[in-house]
Amino acid sequence: MKTVLIVEDDPVNARVFAKILSKRGGLAVQHTEDVDKVIEMARTKEADLILMDVSLARSVYDGKAVDGIKITQLLKGDPETANLPIILVTAHAMAGDREDFLAESGADDYISKPVIDHQEFVEKIKSLLPKE
Repeated sequence: MKTVLIVEDDPVNARVFAKILSKRGGLAVQHTEDVDKVIEMARTKEADLILMDVSLARSVYDGKAVDGIKITQLLKGDPETANLPIILVTAHAMAGDREDFLAESGADDYISKPVIDHQEFVEKIKSLLPKE
């Protein structure tokens, strides 16, 4: 079973995403906003894909506050984790944001919150999961 790691600081959003992905998508789900844990899970291949919130209120790495863009840059810049698919998730969906966030972070895709079409959400995630 494929595992999606949800990096999200809002417990309600994390629960909603987890329920959609497990019930509708048949996927295993993990959740954390601990940056060290995210990097460890990426390096040990415990996650097949990361759903990364852009605006993380409490995430710290090397003593500095970091957001989802910075964490994605760290993962995409590391040859060990560069191929792990990362989808940015944000409520800050203004015109042009998608392109800017993807270009800045190196993420593979982008989803705006709230997620309205649950089936489309699951299909987008499944399309980026590594094939067997």
